[in-house]
Amino acid sequence: MSLVLKDTPSPGIGLLTLNRPDARNALSFELREELIDGFAEFAADEAIRCVILTGGDEIFAAGADLKQLGETNSVDMLRIGAERYWLAIGAFPKPLIAAVNGFALGGGFELAMHADIIIAGESARFGLPEVKVGLIPGAGGTQRLPRAIGKFAAMRYLLTGDMLSAQKAERLGLVSEVVADNEVLPTAMEIAGRIAKRAPLAVRQVKEAVLSGADVPLDAALRIERKALQLLMSSEDKAEGIASFIEKRPPVFRGR
Repeated sequence: MSLVLKDTPSPGIGLLTLNRPDARNALSFELREELIDGFAEFAADEAIRCVILTGGDEIFAAGADLKQLGETNSVDMLRIGAERYWLAIGAFPKPLIAAVNGFALGGGFELAMHADIIIAGESARFGLPEVKVGLIPGAGGTQRLPRAIGKFAAMRYLLTGDMLSAQKAERLGLVSEVVADNEVLPTAMEIAGRIAKRAPLAVRQVKEAVLSGADVPLDAALRIERKALQLLMSSEDKAEGIASFIEKRPPVFRGR
């Protein structure tokens, strides 16, 4: 059985679904391997312009596979090099939308924070409970959460392991939008569809500029932005976009 289901439900849109329902989509090493393979396939497919990541209607991901972790020691972790899974997802060049229903805990929460947009159902719950089992987040939780919501709000949840409701996460700026549980995937699909119609090179440059500029001084970040704009000035998509606007017709972007 595939631990990650891969689909293209609509033109330009890729869908990756975590598929370990019996284990609440716990992120085993085997699942993570299939996940980065799925991302690699979509990254190489020029027809795919936006990807949605979901765990299904009931749960996003309950975190790491604790049984597997319990059998893993420090040397095993060094040998496995689990960071490569997260680095591969963080380096995914196309827009990524996390569609979150139910629990997104531990590594599941960290996985969602790798996305560019998070759509959460009203009953979604987020948390980093690692301190409850004598561990700390190991996929960027101690770094990404403070950057997303600020040190003091983040420390309140990192140190207690308490969960956030979808509504609280939205107020803190941690999720993009909260919708009815049965509207999570349709909303993600609708947003992905709109992104897929935009100029692919421009979309990629937006993502690259935002991520590259996030942790550097403003003047350096502005240089990143200017270079991205200068690069796009010679693209066929830029010429097509302006021509379609003047001619009052929908643009046909080819990512060139």
